[in-house]
Amino acid sequence: MRAIVYTENGGPEVLRLVDRPVPEPGPGEVRVRVHVSGVNPTDWKSRAGSRGGAPAGETVPNQDGAGVIDAVGPGHHPGRVGERVWLWEAAWQRADGTAQEFVVLPARQAVALPGDASFELGASLGIPALTAHRCLTVAEGGPDRLAPGALAGRTVLVAGGAGAVGNAAIQLARWAGARVVSTVSSPEKAALARAAGAEHVVNYRTEDAAEAIRGFAPDGVHLVVEVAPGANAATNHAVLAVAGTVAVYATEGTGELTVPVFPLMARNVRYQFVLVYTVPPDAKAHAVEDVGAAVSDGALRVGEEAGLPLHRYPLERTADAHAAVEAGAVGKVLVDVN
Repeated sequence: MRAIVYTENGGPEVLRLVDRPVPEPGPGEVRVRVHVSGVNPTDWKSRAGSRGGAPAGETVPNQDGAGVIDAVGPGHHPGRVGERVWLWEAAWQRADGTAQEFVVLPARQAVALPGDASFELGASLGIPALTAHRCLTVAEGGPDRLAPGALAGRTVLVAGGAGAVGNAAIQLARWAGARVVSTVSSPEKAALARAAGAEHVVNYRTEDAAEAIRGFAPDGVHLVVEVAPGANAATNHAVLAVAGTVAVYATEGTGELTVPVFPLMARNVRYQFVLVYTVPPDAKAHAVEDVGAAVSDGALRVGEEAGLPLHRYPLERTADAHAAVEAGAVGKVLVDVN
């Protein structure tokens, strides 16, 4: 089978196409014929070595993907053969990601994909959707699960609504009944955030973001899904409601954050930091279930019309796909494997 591997940290040029034996699933595992592989920022950061540690032998990149189960390990239900699935965290603490024609992974990490959901959608879920789910379920007073009505009466601010996590957060929050406002940096990104479902969009380069957000949510924002906590701190502190929460999932711009202690203490504000890989197991399992339910409801979509443009590359150009994500491509970068 064809696979993309790297054996040392570095730029996209360390990725190369090789031929490997088709792997066999062991107990509790399934083998998936990968149709589409999804690329996330953590994929190129792991390849570059910014997450620490050199690869131990040949490593296949990419956490997310979608395809069809074509074999199951001993003791696993044979009825899953032929099932269309989306994959999550395939390469977390493993050397086998989804940038290959077949991948073996624990059965629970291959989740049924409804028949009307595309492989493109399946490969776009994983890290972005699970991250968004966690950010939306850590606020004071809950909820800890998402479903229609779960966020009714709440106002959610999504920073960077044109990004992959931002897009998933907007769609999931609207599915759960929240009012959603999003901040962006250009008219083009504003159009994408609106397409995802944001009811109000603020261009922070041309508007007073705090004033505009307060105009939409005069009683304050209950939850912020935050991609750039340092750069956006002043705005967040100006618009948070009493007992509001800032859920931080990335550190765009700077890794430092300064907060005014007493003003936030007086409003009982909470900061929650989110790294999807180390989310508690029960919360991760709930996220997988809820994201699957949102897909079944048609609440998660991809493509320009859903605010998430797709950028497609063949398997042999996985290096270009990684370079595109590293360069800040707006939308979702996918690799067509089979």
